[in-house]
Amino acid sequence: MELLFVALGGAILGLGARYFLPHRHTHGSVLVPAIGVMAASVLWVALTWAGLKWNGGWIWWITLVGTAVIVTVADLVIGRVRTSSDDKLFANLTKGAVAR
Repeated sequence: MELLFVALGGAILGLGARYFLPHRHTHGSVLVPAIGVMAASVLWVALTWAGLKWNGGWIWWITLVGTAVIVTVADLVIGRVRTSSDDKLFANLTKGAVAR
């Protein structure tokens, strides 16, 4: 049951990153929340395997703060890479165009 709440927390953090960070127009509306769900779930499972208790506070803090960091970095990197790629493609496509 806790994993469901962790996944929901990851989705909420991903939605927050999507709408509060720049480059929102460069990726789909579900990409960053999906990264948040995956990151939160993987962190939670790894921390339970490491021996942290589900009812302890540290597992929640580490999971949610770690997920926030991961989705922030992922959103910024995806935005920069896609913007750069789009700019290069646009430059290549318009290189041979005739100006009117």
